[in-house]
Amino acid sequence: MAKVFVTTKEKDANVKIFNCSKEKDADLHFFKVEKEKDAKGDALWFFVEKEKDATIKVFWVEKEKDANIKVFRVDKDRNAKWNKSNAWTARLE
Repeated sequence: MAKVFVTTKEKDANVKIFNCSKEKDADLHFFKVEKEKDAKGDALWFFVEKEKDATIKVFWVEKEKDANIKVFRVDKDRNAKWNKSNAWTARLE
């Protein structure tokens, strides 16, 4: 399950992510779940407050070229999935 902690320092992150403005440009379409138990796989994310509770630590980058993964937040869990091949596939849980 993807329990995500957002770091404030790039060096503390496992992965750098970029928020795409267009769905078609993203490697991964993710959905933010409200309950920890609903976080599953790489695409259903539950954001945690404490680093120790996370399965993955991310840092939001401002430039697309600096990202390991380009993401787009979808509004329905059924639309959350990998959109493009990426070295991080199945590694966020």
